Amino acid sequence: MTTEIATLAGGCFWCLEAVYDLLKGVTDVKSGYMGGTVENPTYEQVCTGLTGHAEVVQLTFAPDVVSFRELLDVFFTIHDPTTLNRQGADVGTQYRSAIFTHSDEQARIARETIAHYNALGIWDKPIVTEVTPAGAFYVAEDYHQNYFVNNPYAGYCRAVVAPKVAKFRQKFIERLKA
Repeated sequence: MTTEIATLAGGCFWCLEAVYDLLKGVTDVKSGYMGGTVENPTYEQVCTGLTGHAEVVQLTFAPDVVSFRELLDVFFTIHDPTTLNRQGADVGTQYRSAIFTHSDEQARIARETIAHYNALGIWDKPIVTEVTPAGAFYVAEDYHQNYFVNNPYAGYCRAVVAPKVAKFRQKFIERLKA
């Protein structure tokens, strides 16, 4: 099976990881950091907003099962791409909306998808999602991996992650893993 990599930032990585873990064609999801200036940053460093990193998920996916465009359709459904450097109560550049592209083709698809969603007028404001070439990816600490699965009753998971997972399940029911 041929696989590709996609790296997405849409606020807290726990939300994105929880959703993409359920998507048919996604074979691996890692929470981590990208887009900053510090090598091997820690969560505490990234949370300061001073490293320039965004919380991201790096997905390994089978393009013959789920296309990059389909990954982006999910992405634009589960976060607000119109808020600069924030998702809900999470504020700072580490929570920005970004698509870190791994090829010219991904960059083209990302720009076309943003233009498509802007033209639909779903949101009252334009999309501010960055489209940037991927840089170094740093895997987040072990306790961030599978966070929602391991902590379903944590306050943040119940209040923020679970509603996004429910929205994804409802909208993309035919795309769920068996």
